Amino acid sequence: MSHFQDVFDAEEIAAGIAEWASIESPSFDATAVNRMMDHAERTMSSMGAAIERTPGTDGYGDVLRARFEWGDGPGILILGHLDTVHLVGTLAESLAVSREGDKLFGPGVLDMKGGMYLAVHAISKIIERQERLGLPVTFMFIPDEEIGSPSTKALIEEEAKAHRYVLVPEPGKPDKFVTGRHAFLRYKLHTYGRPAHAGVAKGVGRSAISVMAQLIAEVEGFSDVDREMTFRVGVIEGGNFVNVIPTACHAEVLCVAPTPEAFAEVQERMSGLASPDPEVRLEVEPGPIRPLFTMHEATEELFEVAQRVARDVGLNLGAGQFGGGSDGNFTGALGIPTLDGLGVVGGGVHTKQEHLSVSSLVPRAQLFAGLVDELSKRNR
Repeated sequence: MSHFQDVFDAEEIAAGIAEWASIESPSFDATAVNRMMDHAERTMSSMGAAIERTPGTDGYGDVLRARFEWGDGPGILILGHLDTVHLVGTLAESLAVSREGDKLFGPGVLDMKGGMYLAVHAISKIIERQERLGLPVTFMFIPDEEIGSPSTKALIEEEAKAHRYVLVPEPGKPDKFVTGRHAFLRYKLHTYGRPAHAGVAKGVGRSAISVMAQLIAEVEGFSDVDREMTFRVGVIEGGNFVNVIPTACHAEVLCVAPTPEAFAEVQERMSGLASPDPEVRLEVEPGPIRPLFTMHEATEELFEVAQRVARDVGLNLGAGQFGGGSDGNFTGALGIPTLDGLGVVGGGVHTKQEHLSVSSLVPRAQLFAGLVDELSKRNR
């Protein structure tokens, strides 16, 4: 039986997660994200961590590193994000932090403030019990993961290369560790037409929106759900007045590729797009890419350790590769032992029904603390 059996209390963990979720932090609002980073910094400082804060770039929030300089050599990187997909005002309008039985609702309670708080709480209990571990531990809090980590990819990769293991407390699966992630490719489509009065039955105008609508149908039609290869348009913007034929339209596309072959197919299809109207110009702008992360030998060894720890706390967890990209894509693709999906369990991710299961908190905290402790012992 795990020696963390009687250490954790579900209500204590839930209260901490609720506090973090009450600080709204949508990716595009650097001020809001930095309020969350301020709170995390105070928490980590109170635990005795050495703080390193890197100012945000390109209009995004700061990156926070909190280091526990235990032991020698490369250690454990605990990697996750504090930005969410929920805009400021969500708490008041559509997703208050609230409790219904076993469900705790709130923006980010599952993805992934819940997981990062769980990891912080687990390390705090280890410090209370034994003061230190045999390996250095670094937390890295990311401000822009939900939009592809455009300003932090290089920092993540640089930090990960200095560590022996990477643990990612993204939302947990009920029956599996995440030992691989599908690749994510982002694109922006731009169409440019010709203006005219929209009330004229026949004229020189060419609608950028009309062409974009045709392109959206074409792009989403590329999806092959059976192969888990998807093309989805999530943002569209165009036009100024309803009585003016729109001259510009813009759309954002998220593509998911589970294999190298699918990855190449996505790139080929997107680069081969053409405007269905020769008088409307199309531009295809490639965006951030999360590389394909498949389980390699080093991650398999880490998984086997985690699986034994999980069994010790009553969890029977297998291995699997999933969509829903994370910053673990970057570290896993580098060949660094990476284990993802170590956070809390729940449902409604990226919706106004986002929630975690309070009953998952104690076993997941025991798992996380036990895994960190076991990795520390194995490498003394």
